[in-house]
Amino acid sequence: MPTDLILGTAGHIDHGKTTLVKALTGVDTDRLPEEKKRGITIELGFAELTLGQVRLGIVDVPGHERFVRSMLAGATGIDLALLVVAADDSVKQQTREHLEILKLLDLSAGVIALTKCDLAEPDWIDLVESEVRDLIRNTFLAKAPLVRTSAHTGQGLDELRAALSAAADRRVQSHQTDDLNGPFRMAIDRSFTIAGHGTVVTGSVQSGSISVGDPLDLAPGGPAVRVRGLQNHDRTADQIHRGQRAAVNLGGVHHSEIRRGQELASPGHLVKSQRLSVRLDLVASARRPLKNRAHIRLHIGTAELICSVVLLEHDELAPGQSTLAQLFIREPAVAVWGQPFVIRSESPVETIGGGIVLAPTAEKIRRLDRPHIARLRALTDDDPLERASAALYFAGLRDWRPRHLARSAGIQNIDEVTSQLSDRGDLIQFELSPTRTMRLHDAVLQELSARVRRALEQLHAHYPLRRSVDRTRLASRFDYLESGDLLNAVLDRMAADGQVTCTPQGVALSGHGPQLSKNQQQLLDEIVRKVHDGGCQPPFIAEIQQQISKNQTAVPELFALAAAEGELVKINKDFYLHHDVYQSVRKKLVGSIEGGEGLTLSEIRELLETSRKFAVPLCEHFDEIGFTRRHGDRRVLANASPTA
Repeated sequence: MPTDLILGTAGHIDHGKTTLVKALTGVDTDRLPEEKKRGITIELGFAELTLGQVRLGIVDVPGHERFVRSMLAGATGIDLALLVVAADDSVKQQTREHLEILKLLDLSAGVIALTKCDLAEPDWIDLVESEVRDLIRNTFLAKAPLVRTSAHTGQGLDELRAALSAAADRRVQSHQTDDLNGPFRMAIDRSFTIAGHGTVVTGSVQSGSISVGDPLDLAPGGPAVRVRGLQNHDRTADQIHRGQRAAVNLGGVHHSEIRRGQELASPGHLVKSQRLSVRLDLVASARRPLKNRAHIRLHIGTAELICSVVLLEHDELAPGQSTLAQLFIREPAVAVWGQPFVIRSESPVETIGGGIVLAPTAEKIRRLDRPHIARLRALTDDDPLERASAALYFAGLRDWRPRHLARSAGIQNIDEVTSQLSDRGDLIQFELSPTRTMRLHDAVLQELSARVRRALEQLHAHYPLRRSVDRTRLASRFDYLESGDLLNAVLDRMAADGQVTCTPQGVALSGHGPQLSKNQQQLLDEIVRKVHDGGCQPPFIAEIQQQISKNQTAVPELFALAAAEGELVKINKDFYLHHDVYQSVRKKLVGSIEGGEGLTLSEIRELLETSRKFAVPLCEHFDEIGFTRRHGDRRVLANASPTA
């Protein structure tokens, strides 16, 4: 089975790219009437060339500077470059800009064709070849074959095919063609309708494969769609895969809803974002340094977007330098780890740099934040485990899944790398429910635990008389978490480590105790004494507040503290009994109710020698805690049955 690759042409206008492609393939890629009339390529053209065990899908791009955006769209996903220079005209501006773009797209193989050699003298061609060799020095084409050709006489066409075949073989051996089994992805470079079929989009398949009937996402901002039909260079196909040009007939979307810049992808693979973390390179030929927060044009996939650039390590980037940066995009975009991009200045519009995406759904990083910048740099590591660990860290507190590693770190062997993350302690898993697992980087968990400790310290300082902090009050400070269950799981982990103590109602830092002044301690002792002396008719909180002149606002918290210490028992929000009195009441009720028909409220009031004001909340309290239960107008012990 042939290996499929995408070959992209590049070069100045009227240097013979389209004519050369026709001579190689027999296909005239100028399809628009205006292209025929003007004799130049305006939009992308496509052809196919089979060379032994490699099948090249050729993307013929415009050479005019006004159509560089179309050239960039066509260059998306190419594997090989065919740089074309006319022997009678030599190197021109778009030759240089197209070469810069090819370098920025991180290509590794290509061929150079000198065209129109029948129109120039041999000495002149030698000079042109020398100029071309100077141009490509220190680029990926430095050792590429240079073939002299003429589409009109046939000169060099066989040699060019052989050179392309050899370059394709080298490309096949590289690791960059091993993503046939990854998630499907195709950037859309054209969309149109066909009568009787509906919406059709075309593009170069960058990874994975699809078959007729498969569901896909249209991203960003599009609906879920379904594959109704497939073609590869006008041939109907049941399946399309990485390295092929594809025409996809879509169901579930109207042609008017699709625009260049959108992509087709496996469901859930791509996530829209307006912030990318990147490695940014400024070309050596840039006219001026790139300043922090400069506005630029971002070309990624087939999209052209306006964004501002934040340089994380410098105030400005000099020509020829690289740095880590974040791109803040005006409109949502989609990307994956390792995806190349190109940037162009706003005015004058010219190519000034590019780079690769490191974090396609990035959180904001503060400039000069060395720890986060170091983790971002780990996303450039050749070791998949280091990249995976960094990607997991930057996922933060989001609902992360191992399959996300394909998008966020370029991982192929996901199960193996996920297991390694767990083995070395980077990946921590929480079972939030029988059906839901939360996965966090250990460093993210430690950061969250530190935030919990700081929140508890602040709450303890704000409520110095409370032994613990109400869970709901603590949870209100973490309402940004996707689930309250995560906070509870973290608290349980902190409790197991001895960092906090937890009850169903409250949380406290280990070793924390109420901080009472001398006057507050005296008032606490007085409250406990008065409640004890009151028996079954103790003073309510409001009554104690009326009896004192100082520290009135502290009284409710002192009651709660005494209850936490076990000296008082809370009946309701206003009514507390002394612990000894409470136990005595329970014993009396057990002795009087057990084995009998139960007691009415009046009988309980008489038994306890108290008033209805105290008896009613007491009975309701015992019902609520499951000590008693009502049977008609009587109360019986909850674990006993009334007699006949």
